[in-house]
Amino acid sequence: MADSVRAAVAHLLDWEDAHAGFDKVLHGLPRKLRGQVPPGLPYSPWQLLEHLRLTQQDILDFCVNPAYLERKWPDDYWPKTPSPPTPTAWDESVAGFRKDRETLQRLALDPNLDLMAKVPAGEGQTYLRELLLVADHTAYHLGELVVVRRALGAWPGA
Repeated sequence: MADSVRAAVAHLLDWEDAHAGFDKVLHGLPRKLRGQVPPGLPYSPWQLLEHLRLTQQDILDFCVNPAYLERKWPDDYWPKTPSPPTPTAWDESVAGFRKDRETLQRLALDPNLDLMAKVPAGEGQTYLRELLLVADHTAYHLGELVVVRRALGAWPGA
């Protein structure tokens, strides 16, 4: 049973069963719209993507770094501008998100890690809680990104 739970948690980090996944949500978004904030909404696609990457990276660091230092909310979790700061920033953020997600999936599948053990840098949080937090947070903001793309007229069928 432990292996099936681990596999389910690892799969949940890249789940597309109940909603569009990371790659589908980002696929085909025109470069010119990545820094656009739709009227009536608070974020651009870039801000949501980079927030996802920064937050996931922070949770991974929390899980694997015993000398983890808590970041400042919200400053360290959201980009400063609505547009990517460089021509390569978007692709770098996508690649960073995928790399850290794969590392979290390997963590979930590691039979030497007790998922119910407390994270050493934490205050009672377990590894399982942190993995579920990443999955939940990602799903939430991917939904927001779909709404932003719809408002920009850049979602299939929008």
